[in-house]
Amino acid sequence: MGSQEPKTVTINVTGFKKFQGIAHNPTETIVNNLKNFVESKGLLPAGVTLRSCTVLETAGNGALPVLLKVLESGISGIDTKNEHVIWLHLGVDGGARKFTLEQQAVNEASFFCPDELGWQPMVDYGCSSFNLSKCFSVTLLISISLCLLFTFGVCSDSPLLPTMGESPGNDRNLCRAYCHLTTCSVEAILRFLKNKGYAATTSNDAGLFICNYVYYHSLRFAEQKGHKSLFVHVPLFSTINEETQMQFVASLLEAIASTC
Repeated sequence: MGSQEPKTVTINVTGFKKFQGIAHNPTETIVNNLKNFVESKGLLPAGVTLRSCTVLETAGNGALPVLLKVLESGISGIDTKNEHVIWLHLGVDGGARKFTLEQQAVNEASFFCPDELGWQPMVDYGCSSFNLSKCFSVTLLISISLCLLFTFGVCSDSPLLPTMGESPGNDRNLCRAYCHLTTCSVEAILRFLKNKGYAATTSNDAGLFICNYVYYHSLRFAEQKGHKSLFVHVPLFSTINEETQMQFVASLLEAIASTC
């Protein structure tokens, strides 16, 4: 019997447009230039295809149909039996000094400001003041605990966000109970990037804004289709320059492909 052919790897990448406080989103520049950058420099490993590079509106519910259409188009015509399909989402963290690989997204939409289409869902979990760091910490502890419950079969696999067209009523535990974890080999990817000399880390808190919202939907979509999804936060260009960030994302594509 002949040996089985290795699966090829197809990667789809997204970034975001500007939003409040970030007039120039580095991920828009990275995603718009990525295909030409890696192809002109021959940076894509053999067997890896960069299928799509899409810049998304920095919006939640109002932009959801577009996001789902982008996700569907990224797998159209693909033979999933012979291909690994990965979604790589890039977002900016204005205060970061490292690249951050996000390991999960939580089922919550509590926006600290309106998105670019004016939507601002608010879910009160008992944070009495507008202390974002405190709210994020409380939510992180809750989400980790409830993810453990899900792992052992306590939580059901159903979308709970009101933004997904379903109302959880007044049960706040249901609103925040569910999270999705990436199936990408995050630790192996991190080691690869560190060996390349990049300042990178991992995180279990993608925030409660658009990044988490998109990541949650992407992880659910990937799980349903048997694919993988990963979200990575990058710093501003004023912290890590554009050329270095382009090189980083090219190395990230290589790391993802090598760890499928």
